[in-house]
Amino acid sequence: MEKIRMTDSTLGFIGLGLIGGSIARGIKRARPDIKIMAYMRSRNRLEQAKKDGVVDVILDGIDENLRECDLIFLCTPVEYNAGYLSSIRPYLKPGALITDVGSTKCGIHEEIIRQGLEGCFVGGHPMAGSEKTGYENSTDHLLENAYYIVTPPEGSAPSSAPESDANVRRIIAVAQTIGAIPLVLNYREHDKVVAAISHLPHLVASSLVNLVKDNDTAQGTMKQVAAGGFKDITRIASSSPEMWEQICMTNVGPIADILEKYIASLNQILAQVRGHCGDSIYQLFETSRDYRNSITDRAKGSVEPSYEFTVDVADEIGAISTISVILAAKGISIKNIGINNNRERGEGALKIAFYDESSMEAAWKRLDQYKYEMFRM
Repeated sequence: MEKIRMTDSTLGFIGLGLIGGSIARGIKRARPDIKIMAYMRSRNRLEQAKKDGVVDVILDGIDENLRECDLIFLCTPVEYNAGYLSSIRPYLKPGALITDVGSTKCGIHEEIIRQGLEGCFVGGHPMAGSEKTGYENSTDHLLENAYYIVTPPEGSAPSSAPESDANVRRIIAVAQTIGAIPLVLNYREHDKVVAAISHLPHLVASSLVNLVKDNDTAQGTMKQVAAGGFKDITRIASSSPEMWEQICMTNVGPIADILEKYIASLNQILAQVRGHCGDSIYQLFETSRDYRNSITDRAKGSVEPSYEFTVDVADEIGAISTISVILAAKGISIKNIGINNNRERGEGALKIAFYDESSMEAAWKRLDQYKYEMFRM
């Protein structure tokens, strides 16, 4: 897709949490000339954002200042975004565009149709995030190489070429400015897709953790020996309960449909296990392996990208400090470093995490020069 330059010069943010803050930071990094104004209930976070140089104007509410905005982002929780439409509407100047960052789209698109705002709205869903929330955890690179789903209103452009619509192109420009990968989807299709690849996995991960908790021994043996495989597939169970309750309740239909299909597949697997159907179980693992291996890591999806590897060192005093000194000498920043206690897949004893891919690759190259054996996570 061709690179589109942002032409909108004044942006408004209603809500400035993890995603809104990261979009604002990313835009300011790429285009410091763009003016950003923001409103949220936490005044101290807005003051910090202004101190950081991310926000130029702090808004006291939904007011006349919004008449300056070319583009307004709704970045509050999903169930609140639609409610702001009617209060924003009186302050829209001609040509102004509203977008949102909600992880479900049908609800707000239905409200857009109800209010007759199809001509000044294009939905958006940046598919990245973190178990942590709030502006204080936002970064200017959180959305780099993550898919940014763009959902046009019905009838805005031919389905064969939705990117030809001028307003759609404005949101594509936002995505490209912050280094994300724009993907235009029908909003109904979007909700079906995220139900399968984002919402269902969170439900599965949480239910699996609770299953182990409820069936653990009195001594907590399952918890004690829970290793890499279990922790990998349940990592997203650490996400915000409040946020995921809200997401699930705004996408009930698609989630229920895919959940029914998943339950049916589990029942089929149960019958195959009880029936000693080895060939079927083999096929289950084979087809899932092949499909999983075909999924690209280019876009990290709905959780924060993980830049880490392990190093094969003796689990002894001084191992961590030696590695730290080697990397610090080249100015390589480490996010976290510590002993990897669970090594069921043959990983190294020392696990190192980095803030970004470039730091990780630089560290790998540096340690390779010292003949350390390393393992990708």
